[in-house]
Amino acid sequence: MGTTSRPKTTGVRQFLDLEQQCNWIEGKTDLPDAGDRSESLEQRFKYAARFEKLLRRPQAREVLAILGLYGPNCIPMPRKTERYYWSVSCLPSTKDKPLIRVNASWMELFTLYAEGEDVRARFIVHLSDFTTDRSATPGRVDESFLEQSVAMPEDVSYFFPSGADIFGINVRGSVSIRKFLASRRVLRAIRTFNLTHMNRGRNAYQASHCYSVADYMLAE
Repeated sequence: MGTTSRPKTTGVRQFLDLEQQCNWIEGKTDLPDAGDRSESLEQRFKYAARFEKLLRRPQAREVLAILGLYGPNCIPMPRKTERYYWSVSCLPSTKDKPLIRVNASWMELFTLYAEGEDVRARFIVHLSDFTTDRSATPGRVDESFLEQSVAMPEDVSYFFPSGADIFGINVRGSVSIRKFLASRRVLRAIRTFNLTHMNRGRNAYQASHCYSVADYMLAE
């Protein structure tokens, strides 16, 4: 008699069942996290100079403060899942010249850029979380909600990356970024998207993880 093998459990499903994930998305539970971090000193030293360069930028203070909001609020069990299921890159060498970028699996989650001496953020989320009818229809974007979620309507814009149900949101200025992250609907959408990609398996960007930046996301 043949045996049927169970499908391999991937991503944070190994640590969190569906109910726990749904409760976290809705803000109904605080997830137990690891007490200690699994850290590579070689990896920390690899990006130490790049982190020092970031600290000399006029935007450094706001970047680290915003990451201090994003880390504990938008990533499930950030200590337990650090590097292997999400990572943060410091001054990554890409054409758009970001200050930091947070990734999971093969997907960008959150990026901060210089905007004069302030910052600009790019969030990647599910389109269906930001439409008026919960469909993945570009023409149904809830523009009114987006404008109410920032300090001034002109601080928010959006675009459509390639891929099904993928939506990009640009938020300009640290004041508007903070207000955006304080919205319950926005936070729920960010958590949903982040979990989607953290459940897809190991993070493809482990080699670019900057522990020095992650310290601020984990309140070290």
